[in-house]
Amino acid sequence: MNAQRVVRLVTVSWCLLFVPAIAWTQAETGAIAGVVRDPSGAVMPGVTVEAASPALIEKVRSVVTDNQGLYRIVDLRPGTYTVTFTLPGFSTFRRDGIELTTGFTANISAELKVGALEETITVSGETQIVDISNVEQQTTLARGTLDALPVSRRPSQLLTLIPAAKTEATNYHDVGGVGTDRGFFGVTASARTI
Repeated sequence: MNAQRVVRLVTVSWCLLFVPAIAWTQAETGAIAGVVRDPSGAVMPGVTVEAASPALIEKVRSVVTDNQGLYRIVDLRPGTYTVTFTLPGFSTFRRDGIELTTGFTANISAELKVGALEETITVSGETQIVDISNVEQQTTLARGTLDALPVSRRPSQLLTLIPAAKTEATNYHDVGGVGTDRGFFGVTASARTI
């Protein structure tokens, strides 16, 4: 019976210590994903995709497309990235200036053309504003901004910094900013037709 209690205690302790740390790490990163095709529209497996940025400790992270021409580079720190697609016998495709933020998955697809090995095609343009694979929206405030604001560090006070967020609590009394955090909050979204 004591052995079972020890196993339960170790399991619960592990969950309490490491699961929040894993979730926190995943929430602070972004990803780059997409599909690689040839000019006929056929998918291209085996293409090397490299994401380079000064934000990475290793400076370059690379993956290879799967059988469906799909790739996904995960756990990328926020920053500006350059993505390069290479495959022997095809021209190199490079996309510069990809701005990656926390919790954002940039959809960067490429079309590789048959060409000489030394030929490089560089596409410059803005990263898409809408993340089509994630409906979650996050806002990161700089430490200097939080320190300058006259609010406590309580979650109920920090909720007031989120646009369109409103707290809804029953029997909620806030006296001098020392109220309870037992309320609920919600964000209202409005749809606009153009």
